[in-house]
Amino acid sequence: MRLFVAIELPETIRNKLERISCGLPRARWVPPEQRHLTMTFIGEIDRAELDDIIAGLEMVRFAAFPLQLKGAGCFPPRRDPRVLWVGVEKSESLCRPKKRIDRVLGEVGIKPDSRKFFPHVTLARVAKTPLGRTARFLAEQSGLLLPPFPVDSFQLFSSRLTPGGAIHQIEAEFPASG
Repeated sequence: MRLFVAIELPETIRNKLERISCGLPRARWVPPEQRHLTMTFIGEIDRAELDDIIAGLEMVRFAAFPLQLKGAGCFPPRRDPRVLWVGVEKSESLCRPKKRIDRVLGEVGIKPDSRKFFPHVTLARVAKTPLGRTARFLAEQSGLLLPPFPVDSFQLFSSRLTPGGAIHQIEAEFPASG
């Protein structure tokens, strides 16, 4: 079982992202219902570990907070782009539950993700898209600023890889505690 912890985006935000998800030949756009903000990638686990992970995540306490998507970029940042994303306005309110999530996962034996936390929402994967078109898309979206939305829960997702891309499913939801 392949798992990650994320924040599900409200439909209004997914719809706004869908409006800009066009105009790049050979881009594989992430379907709107699959867009999310990953907090922690857990990876492959045995199904027997699922209950411990859920029990640990139930211990994460956080107050609801607003979050705002801002700007666009790509991975890798200084080479041919492979992933296009929308960024997140800097938020200490987002970092606090992220740290708590990582701590409780460590307590149940899940090694923390070694990559630095860079909050973003993946828009598309690009491979043979002309570099000039990708650069123009990123320049056009650099000033993107979506309305703030409330984060009042986070979710544990499973991810099943298919030839058409990953299929995500919510396994558990964890509401804000205050």
